[in-house]
Amino acid sequence: MRRCAWVPDADPEYVAYHDDEWGVPSRDERHLFEMLTLEGAQAGLSWSTILRKRGGYRKAFANFDAAKVSRFSPKDVERLLADPGIVRNRLKVESTVNNAQRILELDSLSDYLWSFVDGEPLVNRWRKLGELPAETDQSKAMSKDLKKRGFRFVGPTVCYAFMQACGLVNDHTVDCFRYTEV
Repeated sequence: MRRCAWVPDADPEYVAYHDDEWGVPSRDERHLFEMLTLEGAQAGLSWSTILRKRGGYRKAFANFDAAKVSRFSPKDVERLLADPGIVRNRLKVESTVNNAQRILELDSLSDYLWSFVDGEPLVNRWRKLGELPAETDQSKAMSKDLKKRGFRFVGPTVCYAFMQACGLVNDHTVDCFRYTEV
């Protein structure tokens, strides 16, 4: 039985994402790169669209190996723009290659991103979905610093969605069965 009212039961992939992944603290470099990419790709689209294309993204972007993606050429970008397995938006595809290059300039993507929450998940106590913010001071600071370092498609709303997805914040509502699990 579903215990989280906001998860659409009609979409099993979305339910599985919520129940198994969303909000679970992640420090895995590839996963963090993947989620930063997917959250940026989602801008202007539904999350279910991105979830359906997730496998295509993994294939297209070398399973989010930043070293490999950083070497993608303009020819690779053109190839990706013809790939129906991903969102074929030039700015979003180019931003993924650019962001991979920026990741390689960091000692650790994980340490860098987790520094915005002092290395520990922020635990919120939302009772209703309407209480969840679209951005916070931490996501604004993350966005500002990422942009300063040359990252793209990392506005404060994208950064907050990323923080939620990767467990930097626990934004499951208190009545959700996942709230205490993560």
